Amino acid sequence: MNWNSLTGRRDDEAAAPATFYFEWRRRRRAVYAPRRTVSIPLLPTPAPPRGMPKSKSAATPRARPNVLITGTPGTGKTSLAERVAAACGMHHYDVSAVAKREDMCESFDEDLDTHVIDEDKVLDHMEEKLGASDGGIVADYHSCDLFPERWYDLVVVLTCDNSILYDRLAARGYAEAKITKNVECEIFQAIAEEARESYAEDVVRVCASETIEQMEANEASVKAFVDAFDDGVGGA
Repeated sequence: MNWNSLTGRRDDEAAAPATFYFEWRRRRRAVYAPRRTVSIPLLPTPAPPRGMPKSKSAATPRARPNVLITGTPGTGKTSLAERVAAACGMHHYDVSAVAKREDMCESFDEDLDTHVIDEDKVLDHMEEKLGASDGGIVADYHSCDLFPERWYDLVVVLTCDNSILYDRLAARGYAEAKITKNVECEIFQAIAEEARESYAEDVVRVCASETIEQMEANEASVKAFVDAFDDGVGGA
């Protein structure tokens, strides 16, 4: 059995947190599944042929797209969301920051040194913006399966090399236990798995986020999607 130098455990031991993590997420998704329920119109608009871009009216009733940028803490979510919002003239919604500012946290996890959001309050608050017909929101958060699928036209999952991620989190002053849990989630691609289970295949994009060049490329890719949507031809 191989020894994992990053986590300080054998590979079979390192797998245990991920197994617990996925089981926990599945149970929580079951609890919040009703939020994904969408009434089906009597005369639904036929979907375009597979591989063809969807028109704005066929894809969503929103005037502009909503984008979710997600990933393990330290992968660059907030930085990319800020850049995309500025480049596309959209509103940036930092879920964690809004939850703290609007007193929508239910507790503080001492072990992980982080606030735990009150998901019901946060989702109700976000519904006012992301459930509206205007669109034009770039949200960022370190999870994605708590949100209704109907909110987002594009979900970007940022990934990062484990050693780079470790250094980034250490530079933030994170405790070793917190760093280890986040790195383990990245090793097992927990957020990418969440996204694939929660959203349609053509909505999810998994992008490396290790260098400035990659961040610029990711920004350009998301902007191209937004521009195509705004032009009425859907995200290419």
